[in-house]
Amino acid sequence: MPQFLNRIVLDNPVVSYLWIAAITSALFFLKRIVSRVICNLLYGLFPGAKKYLNREQFVSLVLAPMEWLILAIVIIFSLDKLNYPAVLDFELYKVSAKDIADGAGKFIIIVVFIRFLIRQIDFLAIIFETKANETPDQTDNQLVVFFKDFFKAVLNIVGIIMLARFVFHFNVSNLITGLSIVTAAIALATKESMENLIASFIIFFDKPYTIGDFVKVESVSGTVERIGLRSTRIRTEQKTFVTVPNKKMVDSILDNITHRTQRKAEIKLEVSVRTNPEQLQKLTQKAEQLIQQHEAIQNGTAFVSDIGLKSIAVQVDYFTGVIDMNEFNQLKQTMNIELLNILKTLEIELAGSVLND
Repeated sequence: MPQFLNRIVLDNPVVSYLWIAAITSALFFLKRIVSRVICNLLYGLFPGAKKYLNREQFVSLVLAPMEWLILAIVIIFSLDKLNYPAVLDFELYKVSAKDIADGAGKFIIIVVFIRFLIRQIDFLAIIFETKANETPDQTDNQLVVFFKDFFKAVLNIVGIIMLARFVFHFNVSNLITGLSIVTAAIALATKESMENLIASFIIFFDKPYTIGDFVKVESVSGTVERIGLRSTRIRTEQKTFVTVPNKKMVDSILDNITHRTQRKAEIKLEVSVRTNPEQLQKLTQKAEQLIQQHEAIQNGTAFVSDIGLKSIAVQVDYFTGVIDMNEFNQLKQTMNIELLNILKTLEIELAGSVLND
């Protein structure tokens, strides 16, 4: 039996393969337990996080990438202790198989490590987002989403640089220098994307709108649901989901309807030209009395706005507070019906009626 264990197979004794197989198998079955212990230790490094995220939520968030990270590190470092078999040492496009295997191992470790760090960013983002939800201001919520995406993009770039340096053996300093030369060309090619990125910074610091605001830009109106690095997502009144580039949100005339201080209703009554001045005087007086009777109406006016060949226009305008749209529409209906009753009481014939908001 000992002779079998010392037998050389592919330039390594059998006992070495058995040890690696035993370690890998044990780790495969124990990886969840080991990962959970490490996750609990990591959670302890953030004592302030307990208020916003419990231990189990943190573990469920980072457990899977932690398992893969530990498994990849142990397996690759264990295999590294073996002698590379000479029979497998061949070249492929002037690159040895040993270098390919070494690069593959580094590639796996870097990818799972970056993935683990991205989950850490998700964890921190949840904490800051929870803290931001405690304040009425939506700006900090926007910043959390923005910097979450920003740092994830930075991590991906760092991962690509690490792959270039440790897997493909590029000279990173020369690579960065070379990138600076082509930066201008890339900037020109991605001019619109860069403009949207700059516009996103303008939005965050100038604050023309925040998440939850009802805005109108060009022909699009709706509630802002997300502000990203490149675009703003708006849920329209038709419940469609519109993506508007941030550059357009900054360059266009934007109406933030959420910040309105009042709602205005305009009613244009077109009465018959046979209506006498006394009837018109009484109509405007009763319309103003009607405006004053409604508690939801803050102020308003009624006046004869135009005299034409076929009709006389009486304008009735009033303002309410920032009330719900359904309540506002109900008030408009009530006012319209009551104005019609006034016309009937005064025996004024209605030539036409145009209602606008």
